[in-house]
Amino acid sequence: MGVVGGRYPRAMELATRVGAHVPDDDPLTTAGEVGADAVQFFLADPQGWKKPQPHPHAEELVASDVEVFIHSPYVLNVASLNNRIRIPSRKGVTQHAEAAATVGARGLVVHGGHVRKGEDPAEGIANWRKLFERTTFDVPILIENTAGGDAAMARDLDMLARLWDAVGEFGAGFCLDTCHAHAAGWDLTTVVDDVMAITGRIDLVHLNNSRDEAGSQRDRHANVVGGAGTIDAEVLRAVALAAQAPVIVETPPDGQRDDIGYLRG
Repeated sequence: MGVVGGRYPRAMELATRVGAHVPDDDPLTTAGEVGADAVQFFLADPQGWKKPQPHPHAEELVASDVEVFIHSPYVLNVASLNNRIRIPSRKGVTQHAEAAATVGARGLVVHGGHVRKGEDPAEGIANWRKLFERTTFDVPILIENTAGGDAAMARDLDMLARLWDAVGEFGAGFCLDTCHAHAAGWDLTTVVDDVMAITGRIDLVHLNNSRDEAGSQRDRHANVVGGAGTIDAEVLRAVALAAQAPVIVETPPDGQRDDIGYLRG
């Protein structure tokens, strides 16, 4: 279902869960505070390489009706040609997938990563394929599109198509981030159809506004409504309606309740 002129009638409703990225210490309490029926959080320092430790609320999370998604650390770069980054990245994905399963997660979000300037992107794509060839994961791996980087695996749609040719057969999932798509210059009024034509699936939507203009390659999130966003909130809601996948807002916490309420209509 494509977006017609970036708009849908307000009467249409999301047929899916809507939630937020929340602190990892007590996700369910925060979910109640912002009116979320889905949450995403980290299981370890997002800027570090440490193995996740058992979550103190694992049993409650598994038993809850709240859908759970886990975001892997930002430092992981499966595509890297640098052994000191790629090897611990593969290990990190495995460790975080194992830990995500213990909290009942529906998927582990992993950024598409990149190779360095002058390196062949085909080798980065091959590294992604090797990840899936060598390992079976405890939860689905959801590859997320990224905002910038000339040698990124998931910034441009044509590169995403090359990546999916390599990993699609292994059941790789896809996480669509609207701020990243906007920053990369993707057309948000057709983005769901554009992505579906490549991946055949959208498993999760990070529905974020952007503080910057389209094509900026800058990843600065803003609230869907009531903030400093440059994307029309109706366009964002239309993306969520078209995707019909669980929605997570990775937006400033003070506005998350309003963002969730707006998306539910």
